[in-house]
Amino acid sequence: MSVIKQIADYHQEMVGWRRDIHAHPELGFEEFRTSALVAEKLEQWGIETHREIAGTGVVGVIYGKGKAAASIGLRADMDALPITENNDLDYRSSHAGKMHACGHDGHTTMLLGAARYLAETRNFDGVVNLIFQPAEENSGGAKHMIDEGLFERFPCDAVYGMHNYTEIPKNTFAINSGGFMAAADTVQIEIEGLGGHAALPHLCVDPIAIGVQLHAALQNIVSRNLNPTSPAVISITQFNAGQVSNVIPEKATLVGSVRTVDLETRHEIRQRLSDICDGIAVAHKAKISIDYAQGYPALVNHAEQTQNAISAAAAVVGEKNVDANYTPVMGAEDFSYMLEARPGAYIFIGQGDQNCVHDLHHPNYDFNDQILSIGASYWARLVEQQLPL
Repeated sequence: MSVIKQIADYHQEMVGWRRDIHAHPELGFEEFRTSALVAEKLEQWGIETHREIAGTGVVGVIYGKGKAAASIGLRADMDALPITENNDLDYRSSHAGKMHACGHDGHTTMLLGAARYLAETRNFDGVVNLIFQPAEENSGGAKHMIDEGLFERFPCDAVYGMHNYTEIPKNTFAINSGGFMAAADTVQIEIEGLGGHAALPHLCVDPIAIGVQLHAALQNIVSRNLNPTSPAVISITQFNAGQVSNVIPEKATLVGSVRTVDLETRHEIRQRLSDICDGIAVAHKAKISIDYAQGYPALVNHAEQTQNAISAAAAVVGEKNVDANYTPVMGAEDFSYMLEARPGAYIFIGQGDQNCVHDLHHPNYDFNDQILSIGASYWARLVEQQLPL
């Protein structure tokens, strides 16, 4: 371990910041208290601070000792989730139905820790843009910031993100080059049949029976139509039909999530889904319509910046503790929009140990404070390596 001593010296202060944010969770685009806390600390450390970007976003700008025009962006998300916390902690959520169940409180704190160190030392040549982003959870805060001119106002030659992960142990990092996290699309399928008496099914076109067949057929897209080396998931998560026991309903609705890592697979699934629905509709004399909504794109790490991230992580935890070929994860991340706009890379920082066993989005999840200095040191080393004096 090679945590930067200056960062380690204020580790306990970082714990305090993190737990304060944890106790006051705010949902996407409502991070008023959190963004104010971030901005006040940046200003306290003499960092040029810009507020109210995409509503509650904050960007801090630190200039190095040299005169180089090179620039780098570091991003942390700030929002919480609409989950009721089950933890019995002194700093548990004080807002009913809201909780930092994904560790964004820790992400914000780690970037603040790096910001303080970089402002105090300025041991780099160029410009660091600290991007504190609102609304990562489902609302696409990254895209909102980009649409409001984030990279025009704060040019970044490359941009980097980081997320805690309980699936890998603390004191480790994981990353890969290329598709690292999935695109997340939503599909809603409406089946219109012919309703009638449950005792006379031969006079009906049963949308429930059609929906059951459709659900089974959709699973064959992944198992029989796609290359097994191309990760994909189709999960039907809602099946709604009927109200009473003796009536075959007129309509049924299926809703699901489609996860893919590469663009070709994403297009293939959408086309096959349409073909299957058309075929089953003809076979059963029903009408089937599809509402397919594309969500966050796949998060694709750029090769050069992935190597930069690996180098910085290795400088903190050692090369043997950095998995450079981690299996892609089917969760989604709106940092993908930033990686479409600029070259960059996204890395996982491990936080799993005997005290941190609950996965992300679990009501008993809590961020592991022991990794705060590790994450802050990663950010600092990344800047110093990529913007050397």
